[in-house]
Amino acid sequence: MNTELKNAVKATDKDAQYDTSAKRLLGQKSILAHILVKTVDEFKGMNPKDVVNCIEGTPHISTVPVEPGLTNAASEKNGERLVGFNTENEEINEGLVRFDIVFYVRMKDGLSQIIINVEAQKDEPKGYEILNRAIFYVSRLISSQKERDFENSSYNDIKRVYSIWVCMNMEESSMSHVHLTKEDLIGSYEWKGNLDLLNIIMLGLAKNLPEHDETYELHRLLGALLSKELTIDEKLNIIGNEYDIPIEENFRKDVSVMCNLSQGIKEDGIAIGEAIKEEKIILNMHNNGFTVEQIASQLPYRHMLNVWHKSSFKGTGVILYL
Repeated sequence: MNTELKNAVKATDKDAQYDTSAKRLLGQKSILAHILVKTVDEFKGMNPKDVVNCIEGTPHISTVPVEPGLTNAASEKNGERLVGFNTENEEINEGLVRFDIVFYVRMKDGLSQIIINVEAQKDEPKGYEILNRAIFYVSRLISSQKERDFENSSYNDIKRVYSIWVCMNMEESSMSHVHLTKEDLIGSYEWKGNLDLLNIIMLGLAKNLPEHDETYELHRLLGALLSKELTIDEKLNIIGNEYDIPIEENFRKDVSVMCNLSQGIKEDGIAIGEAIKEEKIILNMHNNGFTVEQIASQLPYRHMLNVWHKSSFKGTGVILYL
C-alpha cells in the first residue's frame, strides 16, 4: 500500500474515532440539557441543570438501528411482554445504520414523555439532501412506537418526537424548525389530532466560533465542544466557565480524546497533501528528462526515497515513504 493511501486510511480511521467521540460528548446529559432548552418549547427559559433531571435513563448512543422492523425489541418476563429500543445483537446487526443518540425526556408535568434524537454531521452531505434523511429518521421514531409506546389503534398515545441535526463546518450559524402545519383549502373544519408530533431541528455550526450572546449561545457551546482548532484548556474554559457545566473526569477525558484526534486528523491531512504535491513534482521532473539521481537530490528532506526500474513507467518508477 503506498504512503498516500496509508495516510488516507489512517485519517479515515481517526475520522471515525472523532465521530464516536463527538457522539459521546453530545450524549452527556449536561450538554443534551442545553440543547433541549434551546430547541424544545416546553424547556425554553429553564435552567439546563433542572432539565438534566428530566432526561430518563442513559441515552442510547449508536446502538438503536434505524431500519424498519429493527428499532424495537420484544421480550417476556414473568409472563409480561416487554418492548423497548433494540440494542441487542450488535455483532449480528453490524453495518446497520443507527441513530446517533436517542433518549426519552419527561415533561414538566411529570407524566408525558417525548422522544429526542440527536444526530451529528461533520458537514452537509453531498450524496443526498440532508433534510430527506432527517424526515426518514423522525418518521421512523414515530412509526417504531407502535407496540412499544402504544398498542393496537391507540394512536392518541403517540409520543412527540424531535430529531435534532447538528451540522458542523457550515458557512453560517443557523437553526430551523421543520414541522407539520395545517392549511385550509376549503372550509375551516378543525380536525382532531396533534400537529406537533413530528419535529425536525436543523442546527448549523459555522466554521468560526461565534461570540457568546443569547442568540448564538447554543452554537458557541457546541462549536467549542466539537472544534478541531481549540485546545483542551480553551474548550474546558468555555464549557465550564461560560456555561457553568460541571467538568467531571470522564468528560475531561472525552474532551482530551477529541483534541488529540483532531490534531491527528490535521497532521494526516497535511501529510496527504504533501505526498500529493511531491508526487506531482517528481512526475514533472521525470517527464522533463531528469535522471533518478537528479530527482533524488532535490528531495533531501524526505525520510526515504526508494527508486526502482519498472518497464510500465518508461523504465523508472518512484515511491515515497513518509
